Amino acid sequence: MDANQEPFCPYFHHAVELIGRRWTGAIVRALQSGRSRFTELTDVIPGLSDRMLSERLKELEAEGIVERRVIPETPVRIEYGLSEKGRDLSEAMAAISAWAARWRDDAPAEAHDCAEAARTPAAR
Repeated sequence: MDANQEPFCPYFHHAVELIGRRWTGAIVRALQSGRSRFTELTDVIPGLSDRMLSERLKELEAEGIVERRVIPETPVRIEYGLSEKGRDLSEAMAAISAWAARWRDDAPAEAHDCAEAARTPAAR
């Protein structure tokens, strides 16, 4: 640790608490991969309930990380996407993915694929 680094930073703490909330990282990662519809998100994130997804999307929207778009069709279509602030998380998300793949002793081979996928341009 850097001796000049403060032991507590409220900005870092807020960011870690936000991104570290249950399901939030998985939702951001799914949005990075190009998923934009509510059902697409629940389809690719095993175990995520509709209620929890709705709650997390609202929180991420309130933080300015996710943008909600209403497409006036019949029926009305709702899409979600990362804002500029949300897209700016791509390097941090890739670093966490790489760290997880590197240090997870029982990680299956796919974990390394997950880390590599997080670094691809499509994920940004």
